[in-house]
Amino acid sequence: MTLEASYLTAVRESYDTVAADYAEQVKRPTQLDPLSRALLAAFAEAVQEGGDGPVADLGCGPGFVTAHLAGFGLSVFGIDLSPRMVEQARRAHPGLTFGVGSMTALDIEDGTLGGVLAYYSTHHTPPELLPRIYAEFRRTLAPGGCLMLAGHVGDGERLRPAQAYGGHPVSYESYLQPADRLAELLGEAGLEVTARVVQEPEAGRKWPIATLLARRPASGVGGK
Repeated sequence: MTLEASYLTAVRESYDTVAADYAEQVKRPTQLDPLSRALLAAFAEAVQEGGDGPVADLGCGPGFVTAHLAGFGLSVFGIDLSPRMVEQARRAHPGLTFGVGSMTALDIEDGTLGGVLAYYSTHHTPPELLPRIYAEFRRTLAPGGCLMLAGHVGDGERLRPAQAYGGHPVSYESYLQPADRLAELLGEAGLEVTARVVQEPEAGRKWPIATLLARRPASGVGGK
């Protein structure tokens, strides 16, 4: 089994297992800290100023952040690798569109998105496969389109939890890269990083949170 197929299988099966408890336990956007909420609002405004094209929430889980972005007036849809997560999202938000898919090969036409959100959804990706995912972000974004990438960062930690969300067995791994490395990889994929915010760990947490805002250049280098 290839590395890509192995990690996708582990993530899909694990989140199918924890989907119901995850949907109950995960924070809603209104429960996030003020800075995290402000960054989501800033992303929404940047998408609107850049042409207000459709937004893909990749790794959307139960769709809470998808619905939050829709509340800003964005035309947003969600994609998740886990069919049971997609079921949770459709049940909670019947007015929005959700589908099963992988960030490694998005069923989205080139240059059609006004925005891509990857909110705590790329940390299960082995570092050597991040360039492929970032290339998909760039491919699907329209010139001038915006990306928001957020999640925990670290110094190359590799985490292998045995259980999660109510004690369910999981087989996925998490990989925490430095924020500078993520920004470097986004640049190599042809995306221009416009902002980088690192928040210190919350009480009881070990790892900082990094949020990177980037865009596909409207013209010039990387903008063709």
